[in-house]
Amino acid sequence: MADENTGDGFLSYTASLITQGNHRFYSLTIPSDVLARTCFVVDRDEDPIAGFQRLLDKDRAQQIADYIDAGFGTIPTSVVLSGQSISEFTYDRRKRTVRFRDIPKSFLVLDGQHRIYGFHLAKSELRVPVVVYNELSRVDESRLFIDINTKQKPVPNELLLDIRKLAEYRNDVETRLGDIFDLFATEPSSPLLGSMSPSKRKKDHISRVTFNAAVNPILGLFGEASPSEIYRVMAAYLTAVMGHAAEKKLEMDATQPIVFRAILSIFPEIAQRVRDRFGTRYLADDFAEIVSDMLKNVKHSSVKNVGNSVSAYAKVFTDGLKTKSIF
Repeated sequence: MADENTGDGFLSYTASLITQGNHRFYSLTIPSDVLARTCFVVDRDEDPIAGFQRLLDKDRAQQIADYIDAGFGTIPTSVVLSGQSISEFTYDRRKRTVRFRDIPKSFLVLDGQHRIYGFHLAKSELRVPVVVYNELSRVDESRLFIDINTKQKPVPNELLLDIRKLAEYRNDVETRLGDIFDLFATEPSSPLLGSMSPSKRKKDHISRVTFNAAVNPILGLFGEASPSEIYRVMAAYLTAVMGHAAEKKLEMDATQPIVFRAILSIFPEIAQRVRDRFGTRYLADDFAEIVSDMLKNVKHSSVKNVGNSVSAYAKVFTDGLKTKSIF
């Protein structure tokens, strides 16, 4: 039986009945405009749309709407609903169809609130995969909501950043950061060679998330320089820092996020001193002159316990720069 408006205030759609454990649910597709007018997020809201607006992030929903209206995207993940008694939801085994009232608050949303609100905001209409539970108690609805929203494991940010490169889905800043990261991960001369983890968090490795958090704040200093030139300067700087820290036997592990971000946060001040003394060639030996003097004034106890504050850890180095022995 095809989808139809039965003319008596009911809608009917082809569906499959699925049993998992103690639960039965129905899998089907429903037009986005039908979802927008029949779904709600909490039962105390008289107006379904007002309920979405009060409880959800409109900016996130608008991003979904824009994605849909662009015409290039797809959202295959099923929205999960609970049929309410007023929907008079029924399943016809012979025809393999479900039937429900086309009225507000027919379905409580268990998962997919922002998608449904995005469908409402979108100018385009589309068919949406839907899973419908029926005849659930409020306790069952609450438990399913908790299970769905706590047991789904999100994709790690590190993997998303890595995949965005393959998808050609990065903005200009992400592209530059990604290219610089890749150079540190692959260039034989890289001071971080073997210590970069492109797609996941890994002990004693620098992830894309950590790298971007450290490098993005200083990226503007390089103007329109190419990723290879930015890599050259940063590599020279990190080589100087890591080399002299090891020489002085300071317990500084650059793969720790706090340490790496602190080292990069003081780069502008170090680079300024290098430029004042040596010009704009930014060689490893030039950085070494400034870094060596700075680390002479850093105590082993100051860097032994990293802590959780980037600014506090960076202050250990900036305090070293301020001592008169440098000059």
